[in-house]
Amino acid sequence: MIRCDAIVVGGGPSGSTCARVLRRAGWNVVVADRARFPRDKVCAGWLTPGVFSTLELVPNAYRAAGLTLEEITAFRTGVLDRTGERPHRQLIETRYPRVVSYAIRRCEFDDFLLRRADVRVLENMPVTSIRRASDRWVINDTAEAPVLVGAGGHFCPVAKFLSQSTGSDRDPMPGPVVAPVVGPVVAKEAEFRVDDRLSGPPELLFCNDLEGYGWCVRKGGYLNVGIGRRDSRDFAIHVRRFVAMLEANGALRPGAPIKWRGHAYYAAGVGPRPLLAPGVLIVGDSAGLAYPESGEGIHPAIASGRLAAETLVAARGRYGIEDLAPYAKALGREHPPAPRSSPTVRAASAAIGRALLGSSLFTRHVLLDRWFLRTPAARTAHAS
Repeated sequence: MIRCDAIVVGGGPSGSTCARVLRRAGWNVVVADRARFPRDKVCAGWLTPGVFSTLELVPNAYRAAGLTLEEITAFRTGVLDRTGERPHRQLIETRYPRVVSYAIRRCEFDDFLLRRADVRVLENMPVTSIRRASDRWVINDTAEAPVLVGAGGHFCPVAKFLSQSTGSDRDPMPGPVVAPVVGPVVAKEAEFRVDDRLSGPPELLFCNDLEGYGWCVRKGGYLNVGIGRRDSRDFAIHVRRFVAMLEANGALRPGAPIKWRGHAYYAAGVGPRPLLAPGVLIVGDSAGLAYPESGEGIHPAIASGRLAAETLVAARGRYGIEDLAPYAKALGREHPPAPRSSPTVRAASAAIGRALLGSSLFTRHVLLDRWFLRTPAARTAHAS
């Protein structure tokens, strides 16, 4: 039996960040993951501002390790027509005088962060059993610790265990929850090598009802394409229409053997996930922290992993609900529940949104600066 101070289930960005902060505080940490790293993780891999500072990592240091890091200084945005096969109007290109984001490959990024954590990693070990033994948590009868961190994504076994322990996702363990129960965001994407090095800004192509969007992100010798929606109804139809558009504009060759991967996640203000229990914290996609406007989850995952570790260190060996409550309260301030409007209101909002997306000013200052890039100035202006 492996005895340690904390077990982190999931070696993605939230889990590795939490593990690294705990390790630097002198904790003996074990990370368990069902995959072997570097794993084949398909993701748009778009890092919003603040990711590198939260990681205490300089972009050039990451690039110096020989890893893909594409600088983003512009975006192209538009709305798909009702068939989804072409943009409703000419795309708007928004340029910035500086680097505002980066594109990475998740298979490289996740592996880099996990190795950087400098902790023991149990790879190829899906967590199939969790039990409480006195004041310690035991996983798979292999490792035990007084602290358990759930960082396993949408299907995290720790988050599932907390929900099932009371019999329902609608009645989680004591402690704050992120939001009421609503269906998750669904997405399908692919990343593949291209013959020539690609250049050009990322493209964001919104569905006509504004319930989701497709993207096309270039990363040197790789291209990532995908589509995500808050509404899973008729999702397969939206995917087919998006693929037809990619083939029409040359991003995909008709009939090319592309390996599409599907996944789901809760956005902040959507998921029912519990955040804590005695000796347990849930972080990242396991807690449903993706930004609701863009669906971007890497930055909130990393921030939550860091916050969880700092909360644990500050608890000084006391891991009850009250001791860990500062974590849930801080996340509640950063990720308040999003109100759900009626279908009529959403339809009216979509009509207004489609018109506004034809405005270069709205696209830059609201869509990109506030919702996607989440620049401090834009969020402060909105709050005031």
